[in-house]
Amino acid sequence: MLDPGCGDGTLTSEIGGREAEVLGVDSSAELLEAARARGVPTQRMDGQALTFEAEFDAVFTNAALHWMRDHDAVVRGVSRALRPGGRFVGEFGGHGNVAAIVTALVAALGHQGLDGAARIPWVFPTPQEWRRRLEEQGFEVRLAVLIPRPTPLPTGMEGWLATFANPFVSGLAPPEREAVLAEAVRLLMLTLRAQDGSWTADYVRLRFAALLA
Repeated sequence: MLDPGCGDGTLTSEIGGREAEVLGVDSSAELLEAARARGVPTQRMDGQALTFEAEFDAVFTNAALHWMRDHDAVVRGVSRALRPGGRFVGEFGGHGNVAAIVTALVAALGHQGLDGAARIPWVFPTPQEWRRRLEEQGFEVRLAVLIPRPTPLPTGMEGWLATFANPFVSGLAPPEREAVLAEAVRLLMLTLRAQDGSWTADYVRLRFAALLA
């Protein structure tokens, strides 16, 4: 089984522990080092440029594909990597994922005279768009659905932004960066913060399963 965008290998190692032969690939050397520390065999590779040829019975991916902007290249690579009848299953950000957060960041950047839309690092397709891409590469789609998943944020919105919002504020001077993030938090208070002060992210996942003909 191949896990493109395996990250630190947490899920990959769990699957490998169930008597599956796994390989994790990622473009981050740091994350691959963490995966190897978990005992996961790894190879450094961009998920948008997979080079495997009919080597796997299954490809599994979780929370990675929305970071890979060229989805056509991803699906082509997965199709080449699978043997006939192979499975491609996974879950990633779908249409509407973190929509409020993205809107707030784009607005906050706009207040600084910056094009926030050009800085969005993710692609969140609809099930119809994803199904079309899979079918064009010879997959029979068994499942492609959106699953709303409101997710509590133990570290608050500030913590979430510190982890995931760097593409929006990369290259900004510290005062400008802090102003953008503070404005985004302010804009989100009415929609994602509860009266008790807790925060919830507006996650929407696209879950899919397909077979290579």
